Formats: sequence, structure tokens, C-alpha cells
Amino acid sequence: MESTKKSIELQGSVWMTVGGENFGGPGRIELLARIAECGSITQAAKAIKMSYKAAWDAIDTMNNLAGEPLVERLAGGKGGGGTRLTRRGEQLVENFRLVQREHRRFIEQLAQQADDIADDYLLIRRMSMKTSARNQFLGKVTLVKPGAVNDEIELEVAGGQKLVAIVTHESTESLGLRVGAEAFALVKSSSIILVTDDDGARFSARNRLTGTIARVQTGAVNTEVVLDLPNGASVAAIVTNESSAALGLAAGKTASAIFKASSIILGVPA
Repeated sequence: MESTKKSIELQGSVWMTVGGENFGGPGRIELLARIAECGSITQAAKAIKMSYKAAWDAIDTMNNLAGEPLVERLAGGKGGGGTRLTRRGEQLVENFRLVQREHRRFIEQLAQQADDIADDYLLIRRMSMKTSARNQFLGKVTLVKPGAVNDEIELEVAGGQKLVAIVTHESTESLGLRVGAEAFALVKSSSIILVTDDDGARFSARNRLTGTIARVQTGAVNTEVVLDLPNGASVAAIVTNESSAALGLAAGKTASAIFKASSIILGVPA
């Protein structure tokens, strides 16, 4: 029996990162492009077979990492509200498509040079880091307060808001955390406490982000709440259904996300 040798084809996709965090690739850019066409997140999500929640999660992540809104809501009127890209969002879609065309030419040229490159190239793609933390904030270190064992790191994120994290002195050294350095903060949604109408109450948690509730997604046991923060950023929290009902959480209501400095994981670009 004769064996047929099949040629190896080299393929790849373009992905953007900010501070080492996955900003998005063809899927997220296509979502933005569809929003520009449809003027509706619901229709855009359906067009690319993505759930409404997944679409909003992607938009929230992109807005946070970009440090400015890429998508903006239009006020409702006779024809109802809608959604559109900001000028920055439109520019991102245009530039990504340009980069994607150049990347495609590069891959075609690389594939012609050597078939045995394909396996290593695909392996490199699999090594890309992903994180389960729902909230990702990119910023710059504004203060490093050394301690005997742990250090206090202050990070200025989008909108000029400050986050305070506690990390070991060894982590400070190994990550190169110093004033002016770029870093990103990861916070799990389950680590966040939501507060409304606190009447000046004081909390031991160092971090507090105040915004307007944009979405409330109720599940069987827990509820996901997303707050819109100044300058297009957002923060998501997971609370029990009982807590959501007791606090009267609803879209349009003001709330604060509170979390401990020890709940923040800091990272730096590779």
C-alpha cells in the first residue's frame, strides 16, 4: 500500500494584548464591526453566534484594557436606544484589519520557507496565558511602600482611580514593580462586596470603586452585577440572589464595589 504524504500548512491568527492580557482577536473585532453595522449589541451578538452576556463581557474587558470606551450607548427616543462605536473603537477595527492583512502575507511567506515550522508555531500559540479573573485593570504604579515581609503597591487605573494591592517583597522585586512601571490588577468577581446606601459607613477593605449598575444577571444561586465606572471602565461582582434582592440591585442604581488589597493579583507585561 502506498503512503500518501500530506503537506503541513502553517496557519495563525492575530491577537492583541495589553499589559500581557488578552485584549482580543478576530472574534472580538468582528463583534465591534457588527455593532457598527447593526447599531445593536443584541443583533451583533446574534450575527456572530455569541450570547448577549458573552458579548457584554467581551466589551467590558476591551473597555477596561483600552482605558477608554470603545462602545457607547445612545439615549432612547422615539426610535429607541442603541449602541455605536466610539471614534477609538472605529479606529481599532480599521487598524486591526490592516494588521491582519499584513499578518496573512507574513504567514504565507513563512509557510513557503519550511513546512516543519508549523508544529512549533502552533505550540507557541498554545502557550498564551489566560486568566479566570473576571476583572482586569491596566494602570501604572504610583507608590511602592516597602514592608518587612509584604509591600503595599498603589496602581492608578483608568479614570485616575487608585487601587492598592498587598504583595510579598519578593514579588515586588521579581515583577520589577516601581513607580512609573506598567502593571495590571486582576480581581475575581467573587472577591468583591457590593454596597449601596452605606450612610458614611467605614470598611476595612482598602479598595472602593463607585459606579452605576449596568446589568444584573440572575442565576440559580448567584447574581452577576456589572457596574459602569468613569471613563468606560467596569467592574463585575458575584453576590447571592438573597443579597441582590435585599440590596435592591437594579440597572441605573448607584453602588460601590469594595475589595481587600490582598484580593488583588498584580502582573506585568512579559
